[in-house]
Amino acid sequence: MNAPRAGAPGATRTCPHCRETILASAAVCPACRHHLRFESAADALAGAPEAVTPLRVEGQLRNPPDGGTWEYSMVLTIRNERGEEIARRLVGVGAMQPEEQRTFTLSVEMTPTGPGKRTRH
Repeated sequence: MNAPRAGAPGATRTCPHCRETILASAAVCPACRHHLRFESAADALAGAPEAVTPLRVEGQLRNPPDGGTWEYSMVLTIRNERGEEIARRLVGVGAMQPEEQRTFTLSVEMTPTGPGKRTRH
């Protein structure tokens, strides 16, 4: 997999706050939600394309009172149109005691990059 050059759609950088890999075009880190560059309200409305969320899935797991302790691992996998794995990340791990509950949410935000721009990802 080739990394896109800086300024190209799909180019990435490291968030200076949380060290996660994020899109170079991001004004706010999606992981830690810190602002990465100043944008006035007028600039944000005029120049930034609106993000859409075409996928959002939320689910809850509840450990029954007599279920004992259960461990969990949340794994995220991204595949391309051919079914080839592009990325696989362990997002979090933990344990649930009887009667405890966890809520998991997955959302994908997409922002247009402009006409005719394509990336290999």
